[in-house]
Amino acid sequence: MDEPHRSPRFERYDCSAGCPVEAALELIGGKWKGLVLFHLLDGPVRFNALRRLIGGVTARVLARQLRELEAAGLVHREAYPVVPPKVEYSLTPMGASLGDILMSLQEWGARWALPKDLAAPEE
Repeated sequence: MDEPHRSPRFERYDCSAGCPVEAALELIGGKWKGLVLFHLLDGPVRFNALRRLIGGVTARVLARQLRELEAAGLVHREAYPVVPPKVEYSLTPMGASLGDILMSLQEWGARWALPKDLAAPEE
């Protein structure tokens, strides 16, 4: 049985200046969503190819994360009427607008979050 899409934590955000951050993180938060969005920056990707790119995610969890991203309007799912079935995922314009943010996160992660022996050399 499919699980329902996660509903927002609040119906309205009437709070501090940090509320837009919280609202944005609700849409993209989750262990795999950031990686899904990052790997879709280069264009459409089929489900199994996306699973290989991410690594370590089960098909069930990836499918759930993709459904949530689709429900949030960040990812588009295109199913082609062919045998065997072909499904591609791509970013919507709203999802693509996260490109600079995702690239900044990649740079920040390489500099601050990875162990120094794994990080790319500084230029």
